[in-house]
Amino acid sequence: MSDFPDKIALILAAGKGKRMKSDLPKVLHKLNGKYVVDHVIDSARQAGIDRQILVIGHQADSVRESLADREVEFVLQAEQLGTGHAVMMAEALLKGFDGDLVVLCGDMPLVKARTIEKLVAERERLKAAAVVLTVVLDDPAAYGRVVRDQNGLLRRIVEFRDADDEIRGIREVNTATYCFDWKQLRPVLSRLDANNDQKEYYLTDSISILVEEGRTVGALIADDCSEGLGVNSAEELAEAEKLLGSGT
Repeated sequence: MSDFPDKIALILAAGKGKRMKSDLPKVLHKLNGKYVVDHVIDSARQAGIDRQILVIGHQADSVRESLADREVEFVLQAEQLGTGHAVMMAEALLKGFDGDLVVLCGDMPLVKARTIEKLVAERERLKAAAVVLTVVLDDPAAYGRVVRDQNGLLRRIVEFRDADDEIRGIREVNTATYCFDWKQLRPVLSRLDANNDQKEYYLTDSISILVEEGRTVGALIADDCSEGLGVNSAEELAEAEKLLGSGT
């Protein structure tokens, strides 16, 4: 695996996971004998990203205690006000950093180390402000659609509720996994607002701002669409168990 000393993985692990029907944080559910989030930590580490920061919230003390031996850093998101807000909470720990920030979801245990490597390599190849990891699904359901320009670069991410029939026909969707050039993302965070139905700060809005500023934003399709599976319910946990067991 490649060595990326100037890379940091920011793993979003603050959610409660109401659909799990358990008070246990969803990242602490067991998957093939390890915590769900352990799989994400391991993939980032195998990709050569040695510094990892976990954004925690729901039952934060329990998450800290359970992962005490993992040599990761923690930052508290006391109120879960969206993915953009989660990154804002980590700003103090990123002071002086000038490199690639890989944002991973703590409930996406199937993302592979080689995919993280390719995501970082694609950002560096394009000299992009960001690269979004996407998957192509037979049934993209209510996921945000990825709209590309004539050169294959990302033009926008359109949420399902805002999409017309043509855009809903797109099968490439956002996985909420990103590689950012931190020095380009940092000033954008202060421009995010919560003027939406959920009253949350969305990281996808930073992508929109970067594109509007004329900065390069790429999109990389994961080799395996199962890498975009988020574990948000007992059914999805069982599906992840099956996919890991089959070696997917």
